[in-house]
Amino acid sequence: MLQKWSRLSDKLKIVENSTSNTQLLERIEKALESIRPYLISDGGNVRLIGVTDEMIAQVELTGNCSNCRISNMTLKAGVEESILNMVPEIKGVEAIGN
Repeated sequence: MLQKWSRLSDKLKIVENSTSNTQLLERIEKALESIRPYLISDGGNVRLIGVTDEMIAQVELTGNCSNCRISNMTLKAGVEESILNMVPEIKGVEAIGN
């Protein structure tokens, strides 16, 4: 797995390729994979940007999801719920960009 980082936020922790960090990122990606088909069916998608020191997963909604009027509901009821269920050490999810 590649190193995750963002130039969008200086509060992001650069997640190095250590085994535990890689496993955390893989579990978050797996959670995103479970919600991704629903986003794709509406012309959107989601991308993991990184994880903050406070264990907040930062994601970017892309495609139609980036400017959809219900994107906040998608973020909370779909993306965040999926991540929190599968990766309990994550404390929350926030959208970055757009």
